[in-house]
Amino acid sequence: MQPGIENEERDFYEHYHFVVDPGQEPLRIDKFLQHKISGQSRSRIQAACEAGCVLVNGRSVKQNYPVKPGDAISVVLHTPPQHIEAVPQNIPLDIVLEDEEFIIINKPAGMVVHPAAGSYDGTLVNALMWHFGQSLPKSKAKLTENQTYDRVGLVHRIDKNTSGLILIAKTDFSMMKLSEYFMNKTIERKYQALCWGIPSPPEGTITGNIGRHPKDRKIMAVFTPDSNIGKPAVTHYKVMEDLGFISLVECRLETGRTHQIRAHFSHIGHPLFSDEEYGGRIVRRGFNTSSYKAFVQNTFDICPRQALHSFSMKFPHPKTKKEIYVECPLPHDMQECIERWKKYMRLK
Repeated sequence: MQPGIENEERDFYEHYHFVVDPGQEPLRIDKFLQHKISGQSRSRIQAACEAGCVLVNGRSVKQNYPVKPGDAISVVLHTPPQHIEAVPQNIPLDIVLEDEEFIIINKPAGMVVHPAAGSYDGTLVNALMWHFGQSLPKSKAKLTENQTYDRVGLVHRIDKNTSGLILIAKTDFSMMKLSEYFMNKTIERKYQALCWGIPSPPEGTITGNIGRHPKDRKIMAVFTPDSNIGKPAVTHYKVMEDLGFISLVECRLETGRTHQIRAHFSHIGHPLFSDEEYGGRIVRRGFNTSSYKAFVQNTFDICPRQALHSFSMKFPHPKTKKEIYVECPLPHDMQECIERWKKYMRLK
């Protein structure tokens, strides 16, 4: 639907558009849209249905409409989408590797990748626009139900408080090829993290669909594959170092869902160290003494964010097909945290 098309003699503007997959099983449209649109509650989607803002094949439907393969679904609103124009800002970039086709950047913890509610500047996109101007490829991406932004060179993202490697396309060709690599799981990414406890077995695989938490829409939850909730997610892990009550683990992502490692490790009872949203910023293992609790609080202060780092990346060069491999050592806060735990355990 183009802006200005009338529905019931009022102007509506399309904000979301989905075509139902051929293999989709019958599912109420309110549940279908809740899975498709991040950050939206089912009750809000139901209200949109009641207001005539959810269309299937051009006609408004009720909240219990069962979606069918091939259905064209539109979510329309009275207000047109707003585009947020990112302003170039002189923010230093730690460039790990760069050539004519791509850049690999070591993103510090605390930097947001792209504009979002409450973070319209100071982002990686703002920095990229300063350093590379208009030369990077652009595509519009949805931020909220009525906002878009320019996805300048971005082919993936990592959380604000996750540090480490992020890949940026420099040309339209590489934007297409690198996006294709992510879609086809051609890029091998490994993360290093500190988690509470020692996962057992020390090397294994965590599976389970990841979708929005039913009670807290800011975080993700893990669901069984047969629940029809969320998207399939696979995390392979290996314990690299036993630090007593926490451990250093390496994770290889087979899929790239929002908060995947954080949600998966919380689900198996080993939340990432200092991860407040997923239960990692309370004492989960160890002694019930004031001195031990004070020590843990001190290490929280050293690493005041989820202890998660995008450590390595391997992929074929988008043009030459030559294998590209880069590593990025753990940042100071995680290294210091590890040293403190080693020293503490030696004294016990």
